[in-house]
Amino acid sequence: MGGTLGARLSLAGHDVLLVARGRHLAAIQSDGLRLVTPAETTTARIEATETPAWREDDVVLLCMKSQDTDAVLRGLPEGVPVVCVQNGVANERMALRRFADVYGVCVMFPTAHLEPGVVEQHSWPTPGLLHLGRYPSGVDGRAGEVAQAFRDAGFLSEPTPDIMRWKYRKLIMNLGNAIQAVCGLSGTEEIVAHVREEGEAILARAGIDVASREEDRRQRGDVLRVADTRTGGSSWQSLARGTGSIEADYLNGEIVLLGRLAGVVTPWNEHARRLANLFARQGLPAGSLSPADWLSKIDL
Repeated sequence: MGGTLGARLSLAGHDVLLVARGRHLAAIQSDGLRLVTPAETTTARIEATETPAWREDDVVLLCMKSQDTDAVLRGLPEGVPVVCVQNGVANERMALRRFADVYGVCVMFPTAHLEPGVVEQHSWPTPGLLHLGRYPSGVDGRAGEVAQAFRDAGFLSEPTPDIMRWKYRKLIMNLGNAIQAVCGLSGTEEIVAHVREEGEAILARAGIDVASREEDRRQRGDVLRVADTRTGGSSWQSLARGTGSIEADYLNGEIVLLGRLAGVVTPWNEHARRLANLFARQGLPAGSLSPADWLSKIDL
């Protein structure tokens, strides 16, 4: 997601510095970043580094998975504005401990990254929706400037004062990521429904304001037109690339945390979290567990 967003911002004329690592960084530095869309393939020549020299007027867009956020925050300079272009709802709180100007982005942006130097954009012609606002609430001039930069790059993006209620709706949607990563897409409808219903119930019990499904449908409309070539979501890609980690602790784990704080068990999301982490740690193939086997292991 970060590579696709960076490429689109650069191609739109914005000054972009990518922060990357390993083979991906080497490929970008050597050959540029190849952006593959349903309509075309473009190579963006973007400066990329592992250790940036930050400038006074930089705005940092965090696009890594939540398990990597804290380590990145420790390396940022004092006073920099931080924009969390990330799923989950924990990143903004982590950032606000260190930085005064923190912004949340509700990410509706289907992308893929499976080989070094290549990112894939799966919605066309609009790449995604990136509404944003200050954390915990409100908008300001910088929110408007970042939203305009996103629009320059082709996104639908508006300053949104109640951004977290929209991010909690996206969290509910993302609770199925761990299931797809472990079991694939076929035959998982029952499991995903239970995981999301449990999530809805826990958020309601915690008194958290969540944008409704109807609001979400009205906002998105038919903007996202996802190509049939997309193989799997972000958690599936983590297993497919063999990264050794997965974001389940900050998606399903958010529901588990809220349940524990309320003294309520959350077996569906706890099972999803545990199995996803097991697959990541042991390097098990994405989508290799049948839904029946997933269900057979849950402790209800």
